Amino acid sequence: MQRWLSDIPVQDPVDRRNAPFLQVLLIFLGVFIPLNKSLYLYAVLSGRWSADLPPRSAMLADLTTDVLMTSAAWACVWLIRTGRFRRGMHLFLGVVLLSMAVIYTATGMLGLRFDPMPMILLALAGLVLGRRTLWITYATCVAILAATLLADYLRATLGGGAASVAGVGKAVSLAGIWLIIAIALDRTVAALRNSLEESNARGRELELAYSRLQEEVAERERTREQLIHAQKMEAVGRLASGVAHDFNNVLGIVLGQAGQRERLADKGAPALYGALEDVELAAKRGLAISRKLLNFSRQDVARPQVFDVRVSLGELSPMLKQLFGGRVQLQLDCGEDALPVRMDADRFGLVILNIAANARDAIPGTGIFLVKAEREGDAWVSLTLQDDGHGMTEAIRARAFDPFFTTKPVGLGTGLGLPVVMDMVLEAGGSVELAARQPQGSTVKILLPLVSPP
Repeated sequence: MQRWLSDIPVQDPVDRRNAPFLQVLLIFLGVFIPLNKSLYLYAVLSGRWSADLPPRSAMLADLTTDVLMTSAAWACVWLIRTGRFRRGMHLFLGVVLLSMAVIYTATGMLGLRFDPMPMILLALAGLVLGRRTLWITYATCVAILAATLLADYLRATLGGGAASVAGVGKAVSLAGIWLIIAIALDRTVAALRNSLEESNARGRELELAYSRLQEEVAERERTREQLIHAQKMEAVGRLASGVAHDFNNVLGIVLGQAGQRERLADKGAPALYGALEDVELAAKRGLAISRKLLNFSRQDVARPQVFDVRVSLGELSPMLKQLFGGRVQLQLDCGEDALPVRMDADRFGLVILNIAANARDAIPGTGIFLVKAEREGDAWVSLTLQDDGHGMTEAIRARAFDPFFTTKPVGLGTGLGLPVVMDMVLEAGGSVELAARQPQGSTVKILLPLVSPP
């Protein structure tokens, strides 16, 4: 039932909230008014209840207004159901006020009994339709009282009598009571409307702020992806000399075999087949090098996957050796246990290469770079990356992860390597710690959540 009452095409949020209750009220009135009048007429006309019948004109007016109000109640329900909420409410108020005017003037001021309808109309007008309709309704009710007094005066004058002062007093009392109710409703409704407007304004401000925040988050994510891509390209640049050396070896094999083509031709087809196999192996090695560089340097969104840290470090070993050249010895200690983690594999490689590049720059001559991977407890994979370079002071260590902070000469460092490392490790649910003392080198410890193997 509640769903049916709320399923209406009304745009205003306040009207949409009020509509279910008002439909119930109008349906009640549309059923109660004719039922009540039918029971009254049956009891009086059948003699089961003795009562003084009003004059025929007043009785006819009463029946007519009951029919009008019942019709107006159902018409208002139909208008609300079709999305014309305010038009329906104005129609209902207008018909009830017209019915009041007919009944009051036909009955006379002294013949009026307690009538709750004016107070109901004031409440509906003020709470549902606003201050303007409230005061129009009040003014109409006062005008009906004045018209009733005028009708009483005309009846008394035409009948040769004098108008009753009691009727005037009763009209003033009713107008005063309705005025108090109207003022209370006006102040209450004004406070509620102001609060609602402030709430709506605040809601619109929050929506705008949320929209701006979403844009800023999206822009930050785009900037972050671009920064990571730039770091990848910087790492590729550092590997350029080693990659060129490997390609030279590949081309040397190809050229060497090609240079022996005449001698190999004299030895027959088996020798040529063997030479072509060597050329094919060399070409595949060159293809693998170029494919690995392209995959590593491509600009792409993070794709977390489960992989074994030991396997990834083994695949990164040739690139690390290319990065260090011949002056820094790479030592890998990965143990025998599987070390599955969930992270973007390319970003994991970038983390290792960034730290290795800083270690290379910190080692003035020959040295050692140790990478140790092991389990720490039952929930973490520990990566320790240690160099025996010149280390750093405590003041530099405290700022090492600040963006754009670098101690390298202009043009040799951006100050973004370690901040990017921190960001990518935190995104994977891990942590990074840096320990360094002069002149004992630096140690970076990375913890990544241990996951179930794929």
